[in-house]
Amino acid sequence: MASKQKIAEEDLIDFYMDAVVKYEGKPASIEDLASDYDFHPDGFYEYYAGFEDLDRSIFKILIDTSIATLAESPDFVSFDKKDKLLSLFYTLFENFTLNRDFVLLTIKSYGLSFDALSLFKELKESFIAFIDSLQLETFRISESLESIQKRSIREGVWIQFLLTVKFWMSDDSHQCHKTDIFIEKSINTGMELLNTKSLQNIIDLGKFLYAEKIKSKDPS
Repeated sequence: MASKQKIAEEDLIDFYMDAVVKYEGKPASIEDLASDYDFHPDGFYEYYAGFEDLDRSIFKILIDTSIATLAESPDFVSFDKKDKLLSLFYTLFENFTLNRDFVLLTIKSYGLSFDALSLFKELKESFIAFIDSLQLETFRISESLESIQKRSIREGVWIQFLLTVKFWMSDDSHQCHKTDIFIEKSINTGMELLNTKSLQNIIDLGKFLYAEKIKSKDPS
């Protein structure tokens, strides 16, 4: 049977994600992927330059799909800023969990040095745009420091996302329930810090993380 000359982008993404999970890693080459799923290799290059390009695109699709899902909810527009941020984290990590095998394998293949991780490059663009749309505010500062303030908020919430990814990767609870708890406590802490420098949520988050660390060391 002759290989198909055309392939839809959605099918290409499905084939690739299936192959990564099936073989517990990336295919050896684009030609191998095309051969396994019966399409011409040139079809791949109509959409992507290589596997890394495709990986970045898939993670952008995961966050863009999450944001689109929120936008479709009639209640979302009435949420306050904290609830909108919580909703994004919950929905995005639910999508991560639905594709857990692929997401875990892919992140691990890039390594855990998040400050240098190129995998999230396109995801971050959508993430930061969403954060900007919330217009989060912090302590009153001079107008000349406004750009620094905005950059600090963006990077602070981005670091919060990366820490949540790291926690989610080791979460073995049912449907990653512990990650939901982590999200709630960390977002509450972050929003409190923007407004009142509350120490209670910091202590609460610290106790939760300490308890999880102790459990992970328990051989029983």
